[in-house]
Amino acid sequence: MTARQFKDSIYEQLARIGRALSAPRRLELIDLLCEGPRTVDALATLSSLSIANASQHLRALHRARLVETAKKGLFVEYRVADENVRKYLHVTRELAESRLTEIREITANFLKARDALEPISGEELVRRVRSDEVTLIDVRPSEEYQAGHIPGALSVPLADLGAFIATLPKKREIVAYCRGRYCVMAVDAALRLREAGYRAHRMEYGVMDWRARGWRLERTPARSARS
Repeated sequence: MTARQFKDSIYEQLARIGRALSAPRRLELIDLLCEGPRTVDALATLSSLSIANASQHLRALHRARLVETAKKGLFVEYRVADENVRKYLHVTRELAESRLTEIREITANFLKARDALEPISGEELVRRVRSDEVTLIDVRPSEEYQAGHIPGALSVPLADLGAFIATLPKKREIVAYCRGRYCVMAVDAALRLREAGYRAHRMEYGVMDWRARGWRLERTPARSARS
């Protein structure tokens, strides 16, 4: 093997990762799997794909060894291959945000249309949580909460928010978080809580951002506002 052949072979292997993640929906699927393991059916529903299309994308990710599978009863469950996949997605997002003004424009227009307040930064939230100044709620599905959540957060899935609203303390500020800055569940939760008379904000950081900064996560059964 010549030096040129060696380099060509190495860069061809590196390109496999880029090709596997070249489809927007595959990036979304990886993002969802960073929150916790999922079946094909669940991933198809969350990403608005047909099961056939979701399976096709997942096979491409599996061929690139970015995801792994495990048998769970009658179902096959997908998960990210290791922590480096999460780091890769996080760095990709950070690079895109720093280089592409379109991302900031799209995000700003979306939030402006929904009259969303400015998010609370992770650092500021840490200070408020540690000083017990706010009630922190995780509005992701309960299985994602159980796979890993910010310490002190209550599990209040967005789908169940209406049933939980009356149990939340009205005199305390409520901070909602979900899967990160491109997840709209925390935006919807904060808007609904404000409409109900609460002082509510969203946090733009999600669990992946929290983990990337080296901050501790908890993996415990869902602790809801009713507990």
